[in-house]
Parts: sequence; C-alpha cells; structure tokens
Amino acid sequence: MLLNTLVVRGVFPMAAVGLAALGVDRGWGLLNNFSVPTWLAIPLAVVAMDFAIWFQHVMVYAVPALWRLHRVHHADLDIDLTTGARFHPLEILLSMTFKFATITVLGAPVLAVVIFEIVLSSCAMFNHGNIRLPAALDQALRWVVVTPDMHRVHHSIEADECNTNFGFNLASWDRLFGTYREQARAGQIAMTTGIQGHTEPREVANLPGLLLMPFRKGVRNGEINRTTTDGPISRETPPQ
Repeated sequence: MLLNTLVVRGVFPMAAVGLAALGVDRGWGLLNNFSVPTWLAIPLAVVAMDFAIWFQHVMVYAVPALWRLHRVHHADLDIDLTTGARFHPLEILLSMTFKFATITVLGAPVLAVVIFEIVLSSCAMFNHGNIRLPAALDQALRWVVVTPDMHRVHHSIEADECNTNFGFNLASWDRLFGTYREQARAGQIAMTTGIQGHTEPREVANLPGLLLMPFRKGVRNGEINRTTTDGPISRETPPQ
C-alpha cells in the first residue's frame, strides 16, 4: 500500500479531485457542457463512475495481460481488510489512468468525485472484511451495496464463482448484467479462496514475490475467455 501510494503520487501529481476542479474550470466533459442542475449532476456522476469501475473490474478478467496484474489481488489466501488495498503498482497506475479519463469525459463535479473516492475506498475495505453480518441484514443490504459475503464469493478458487459479483459499491450492476451469484457452493466457511497454482508463501505473501507475479509463467485461472451454458461468464482452467 505504501509503495502504491508513492508510485501514484510520483506519476500523478494531481489527484482525482484536482482533475475534476480543472475540468470544471475549463469546461471539460458532458456534465460541464449541458445544463444539468447540481443536485442531479452529483448523483449522476457518482453512479456513472461506479459503473465505470465495475466495467473496468470485469475487463481485467477479459484481457489476459490485465489479469496477470490483477491476480496479485486474488492470490491473497486470507481475505480480509488488507486485501482491499493489495494491488500491483502497474495495475494501480492503469486504474488511475482509467479513473482520470472517466472523470474527464463525464465532467464530474468536484463534490461528486470527493463522495465517490470516499465511498469507493470505504466499500473496498468493508466488502473485503473477514466479518459475517446477520443473514437478514446481509440479504437486505445486498439489494443496495456489496456485502463481505457477496464479494467473498468473487475470491473463490472455483472458476464459475470467481467470475461473478464484480461490484465494489453498488450491487445493482451484477444483478443487471447477470453476473450476480448468491453464494459459493461450499459456503462461506468451507470456501477456498485464492488462485489455483498460486499458494507458495514466497510468491503470495511477500513483496518481491507479489511484484514479480505478473511476469511469471503460470496458470491463467480467472480470465474470462468463454461463455458457457453454466452462466453468463465463465473461465477455462488449463491443465497443470
């Protein structure tokens, strides 16, 4: 997390909020070129940015090169709050570039970006947490936001389970696009998380191993590379 913070600050001296302010000042983006009242522009921008992040998350499974970077996040064997901040620096740079492009094209208001940044970071920590909510509360919240039990299914080692529940904040996108899964077959406690073939501590639990992981030859578990009758999105597991 410290390394990623240093990398981002070095490459992107202007934060997302600063870019939004610059966009408003120079009239960049859709919302800065149409007469949209502030009370409507802010929630529209927050929802649009949330969809953009959801779409980006799906794409890292569809593009093999991006999956190589993203598997650093998925190789964590013990899903907890820290998993929400565990990403390869190159993926962080690509993610920031995509976020900046989204803000610029939208012309997102400054307040909308502030709200979105806070919500995104908070939700990423919350839904990676190793906590269990009461069943009734979990089911109710799932209609609005992504809960820990819902997102943990996405970290399953099983192919058809991993390629579901891509959301970080709003739960609606997975329901709308058919990538929602209620529960892992093995259940929350018995479910195995991580990536098949990546269980060596020197690779998945140490900084040099994590930084080198995208450049090692290995399984491609996690990529979305075919559509099957088992569900809207699946993946192939090549022979070891």
